[in-house]
Amino acid sequence: MAPIVKVSVVIPAYNEARRIAATIHDAQSYFESRNLAYEIVVSAEGTDGTREVAAALGRNNPAITVIGSPARRGKGRGIRETIRLTTGDIVGFVDADHKTPMRAFDDFAVLLQQGYDLVIGSRGLPGAVIERPQPLHRRIGSRGFALFMHAVVGLRDYSDTQCGFKFFRRQIAIDLFSRQRIDGYMFDVEILYLASKAGYRIGQVPVQWRDDGDSRLQLVMGNARNFADILRIRFGACPAAAAPESDRVRSGEVAP
Repeated sequence: MAPIVKVSVVIPAYNEARRIAATIHDAQSYFESRNLAYEIVVSAEGTDGTREVAAALGRNNPAITVIGSPARRGKGRGIRETIRLTTGDIVGFVDADHKTPMRAFDDFAVLLQQGYDLVIGSRGLPGAVIERPQPLHRRIGSRGFALFMHAVVGLRDYSDTQCGFKFFRRQIAIDLFSRQRIDGYMFDVEILYLASKAGYRIGQVPVQWRDDGDSRLQLVMGNARNFADILRIRFGACPAAAAPESDRVRSGEVAP
């Protein structure tokens, strides 16, 4: 594979005004320290000022772009609509709450250079560092979900499908996200399912991770939707998603 020329990082965010600046600064500092060309595209939803905070940073750095809308439309949808706007030869996404530091990309770059089509972070592999674990009830719930998910869609080679730190060779990202339809949190499972069915080479990297104690998942309704989406992934019942143009924000100008 040719040397990495440019990396595009998508940061999906919902009401993350308190933390989005630190996440953007971490990514910016990392890529500049590595002399890598980059772009950061924030897909921000909500009404707490996240778009405005990110756009203010973009006024001083043309590599930062912000899109989004006040309505909460789902993490999967936000990433799907943003991937097509990127320009890097490596494209990925990281969580807005900075659960995994950007320096983890060092190990991802090695595998991508070795020919892997996509590389995913894992909290379940030997070598992963969990600085602050999830509460016990969340860990039990995650284990139950994993058992159900593996029984329905397979993916047993992947101990962690949900870590929000994944990177793709550009053409692989474009292909997978053009066929991805889940708007909510289960989009990660769908992406890995599509990649596995397509025979793409998937690498895994143990990551440093910390829980932020701010779960947005509704325990009853949220989990019900997640279980329903797993069934949709497996049995091909995902309808084509509507794809209205997001409000694009460039150079610090927030669209009304």
